[in-house]
Amino acid sequence: MYAILKLGQEECLRFNELKNMISGISQRMLTVTLRSLEEDGLVSRTVYPDIPPRVEYRLTDLGQSLLVQLLQLADWATGNLSEIQEARRRYSQK
Repeated sequence: MYAILKLGQEECLRFNELKNMISGISQRMLTVTLRSLEEDGLVSRTVYPDIPPRVEYRLTDLGQSLLVQLLQLADWATGNLSEIQEARRRYSQK
């Protein structure tokens, strides 16, 4: 989901730009993730015939609609963080 969030911050990103924005992700894992997101119709991939080839990724309309939901979830989590932390504290005391 980090890839969706990061692509949502920019109109389009090249592979290495996206990789640098997601700390700790391997090249292989990002490749697998982007292929899966493309297969699901969430991300589009454009290859330009430059040397070396230039590849750009961007969210599709479907990906943009998912981004809205992810941002709402993040807002919910932020708004309920103290309750979540309190629940965790109570659980750990059992």
